[in-house]
Amino acid sequence: MAIVTVPNKSVAVNPLKQSQALGASLAFLGLKGMIPLFHGSQGCTAFAKVVLVRHFREAIPLATTAMTEVTTILGGEENLEQAILTLVEKVNPEIIGLCSTGLTETRGDDIDRFLKDIRKRHRELDHLPIVFAPTPDFKGALQDGFAAAVESIVREIPKAGGIRTEQVTILAGSAFTPGDVQEIKEMVTAFGLVPIFVPNLGASLDGHLEDGYSAITASGVTVKQLREVGSSAFTIALGESMRGAAKILEERFGIPYEVFGELTGLEPVDEFLQALAILSSNSVPEKYRRQRRQLQDAMLDTHFYFGAKRVSLALEPDLLWSTVNFLQSMGTQIHAAVTTTKSPLLEQLPIKSVTIGDLEDFEQLAVGSDLLIGNSNVGAIAKRLSMPLYRLGIPIYDRLGNGQFTKVGYRGTMEVLFGIGNLFLEAEEERAKHFHGVL
Repeated sequence: MAIVTVPNKSVAVNPLKQSQALGASLAFLGLKGMIPLFHGSQGCTAFAKVVLVRHFREAIPLATTAMTEVTTILGGEENLEQAILTLVEKVNPEIIGLCSTGLTETRGDDIDRFLKDIRKRHRELDHLPIVFAPTPDFKGALQDGFAAAVESIVREIPKAGGIRTEQVTILAGSAFTPGDVQEIKEMVTAFGLVPIFVPNLGASLDGHLEDGYSAITASGVTVKQLREVGSSAFTIALGESMRGAAKILEERFGIPYEVFGELTGLEPVDEFLQALAILSSNSVPEKYRRQRRQLQDAMLDTHFYFGAKRVSLALEPDLLWSTVNFLQSMGTQIHAAVTTTKSPLLEQLPIKSVTIGDLEDFEQLAVGSDLLIGNSNVGAIAKRLSMPLYRLGIPIYDRLGNGQFTKVGYRGTMEVLFGIGNLFLEAEEERAKHFHGVL
């Protein structure tokens, strides 16, 4: 059991966390025909857009209600109404994802009432789903906003229907990249199951080129598929933060669910494939049996470099959980762990303590580590401490291929093993050079 500590500081220095609104917009981007709409100032939207564009290197559709000082005081209903009508006229979205911000949450805008009144005045909006996720950026973090958006989606869009025995809903949390989603889809379909991913970042942010520019998302899970979620036979929640959405589906439609907190490492992937085999009544395909043997060989090849190494991590709770467990399975020691927001996983971590803090806390705690793991904002700390950095999380703006990066399944686990193992190997070579130079 880990001791969870929160430093008693009056200000965040070099923040680690990203805003809830950014997390919600990322989830909404996994829906086809979507444009996320920030109810707040232009700066809030511009900041989120810059982070996502730099990370994915893709055109990211985001819109704003462009609140000013005057409209903030008088109320934002008119701005919200005008923004929705303009989007319908200019880009004709199939669905709008509405995110609140710190500005409008502090003022106390009753957005649910706003939407009801706007729909009464504009009957042409009757067939346009508008999903609202409350995401104040003065509390919580990216993972919380992502979860809030998914919960709003499954609460509002799915309809009841006859159970389809082969259909499963996959709730993919913020810890999973588009590449991860593609790998998971391949695994699920290999058992003859028909998955509906909510959201489906593997279709919308996987780096494919579309024919011409689109002001809305060109791919992702469709509104039609979202409505069919109520007919799924089972829900697979990937990440503890998706448990709330899975419970909503259970309460609304009686759909049973199971939460998988991690899909990196030999044992977690074994358990996931076994669950798929039970669900589908099919045996594990031979290609995964071979991949498992390849992973076992990779673990033998790399464990010499992982053993007794001290690693410090600065990650969101779901990603921290899976990475810590994977590293410990390879014999590494967790030197320090810093995260962004509260989670029931934190106290269950098999380490002494975890800190909900910022990158100043991380830099102080990480002294004496052999490796740092975090997003690109940890890069400056790695240079100051002269330590290697394995980039994980959001944003990563100084490396290419973040949309395709895969860390799940047997193949993804091997990718992580070799990536971290090579950093350990390089560090040992540098120490050897230094030792020989001293002699």
